[in-house]
Amino acid sequence: MWQRLSFRTQLFLPLGTSFLAALIMGGVLLQTFAAGQLADENEPRRRLTQTVAVALNNTLRTSNTPRQTLDAFVHSLDISSDIQFRAVDAGPASSAKDGLRKPHGVPQWFVDLLTIPDMDTATPVMIGGQRVGDLLFLPDLSADLFEKWIGFLALTTLVAVLMVLTGTIAYVFAGSALRPLQYLGEGLTRIRRGDYATPIPVGGPPEIRQSCEEANALAATLAQLSQDNRDLLHRLVSLQDDERRDLARELHDELGPLLFSIRVGTIALVEASPTAGHLGNSAEEVLQSVEALQQTNRRILDRLRPLYIEELGLETSVQTLLRNFRKQAPCVGLTDTIDPDLNGIDGPRAQTVYRVIQEALTNVLRHAGASNAHVQATFAGETVVIEISDDGGGFPEGDLFGRGLTGMHERVRALSGSLSLLRADERTYVRCRLPAEPAGEAPVTD
Repeated sequence: MWQRLSFRTQLFLPLGTSFLAALIMGGVLLQTFAAGQLADENEPRRRLTQTVAVALNNTLRTSNTPRQTLDAFVHSLDISSDIQFRAVDAGPASSAKDGLRKPHGVPQWFVDLLTIPDMDTATPVMIGGQRVGDLLFLPDLSADLFEKWIGFLALTTLVAVLMVLTGTIAYVFAGSALRPLQYLGEGLTRIRRGDYATPIPVGGPPEIRQSCEEANALAATLAQLSQDNRDLLHRLVSLQDDERRDLARELHDELGPLLFSIRVGTIALVEASPTAGHLGNSAEEVLQSVEALQQTNRRILDRLRPLYIEELGLETSVQTLLRNFRKQAPCVGLTDTIDPDLNGIDGPRAQTVYRVIQEALTNVLRHAGASNAHVQATFAGETVVIEISDDGGGFPEGDLFGRGLTGMHERVRALSGSLSLLRADERTYVRCRLPAEPAGEAPVTD
């Protein structure tokens, strides 16, 4: 539980607890020693009351008119004095606790918290050997209670000021110590996400500064490795395109004429079939096989290298691809949003856009079981956005990219783009983003 708390909480909680404990301890000490202090402060006046009582009894014993002497003494007493006379017929004597007056500004809970000592002193007053009353010591403790309240307020204020001052210093210190760590954490998060260009601010204690510098050095190394990886992928893609171009040329230049020659010869046999008897049926079968081989050859050539991209442009080539898909899969309702400005893209980017759409539609046809699909290829600023969605069954759990899309993912990465596959609202989305223009790519040499 303690480890889950923030650094500021772990720093402030012990400080606040210690100050609160100090305040409680001060209150306990005040409550413990207040009684003895009040008793010690009023002890001289209590003894004075006893001395006055002894002197009064001596005076009454020698006086000819003791009653008049007593009355004169009682009248001389001030009602606010600590010394009071209580006649025998006036009932039981009151105590200092019973007559305690709460000083102005002191809350009742504070008075109830203190232990008021029992300092009452009752000395009998005798006339002719008969007890006529008592001389009482009833101290007024309001001033003493007010003094204790002021002391308690001073202690509480001192603790509060120390808490605020210490908390402010700790907060500033924690902020100055945590800010570089926060920058370091944010920088490491950016590095984990592939952002190596934004440096981590270097600051704080030497240990943290060293960590920030090491993290920046790591980011620079990863940036260089990432750039080398992109250059390698770009070269690999270019080599693959060159290999496919050469293979397509071989199929077109070598296999195409042979198939055409076989087809011409087969047609000649078919035309001569009335005189050839059973041989005509075999020639028809050979002609059908040759036509199937020519269609297969054209399909392989189209997948290896759609040559008409360079001749007709990307937008027209994509529209041709969509028309062929509609003919091949009339049961799938295909809609599209294709930007005519796609013709401005050429080279490996045009090839990649075309192949991403081609591969995604192939997956829709073979695996999705969809009833409708949508193809979008538009510009968003300096970025080409390609999105192919369908309402099919989606992709297997834990198998986001098949072999075809994995190859497309490598091609897209080589061009500093991104390719993602997701499932939302019962639709499957293949989304690709490519920079419209080359950005610092390494030149490819043969």
